[in-house]
Amino acid sequence: MHQEHKDCIQACEACANECERCATECITSEDPKAAADCIQLDRYCADICRLAVAFMARADEKIGHGIAHRLCALCAEICDECAKECRNMKMEGCDRCADACEACAKACRAMVEEHATA
Repeated sequence: MHQEHKDCIQACEACANECERCATECITSEDPKAAADCIQLDRYCADICRLAVAFMARADEKIGHGIAHRLCALCAEICDECAKECRNMKMEGCDRCADACEACAKACRAMVEEHATA
């Protein structure tokens, strides 16, 4: 694991896991149709977080470094959308997911900003 990406990788992994838990809670809720947008955004968010982790883990100075940073910028945007949708839901799992998404977006932006100033 690249040390400069360590915090972002951990935030992305935690977010992906919370998104999966949130989607499962929504799917098994009394009214999964009411949670359709949340479920879909959870799945998008979990996928982009996992992809960002993979790119950060394999990136080096020669290949992939800039791509990982651009991917993390997109990840932050999707995390923001997912957090917003989860905040609209009134389920405990959605609140935990929103917290994880917000933390992930913050970590991704910090890593991207750090790269931009380097």
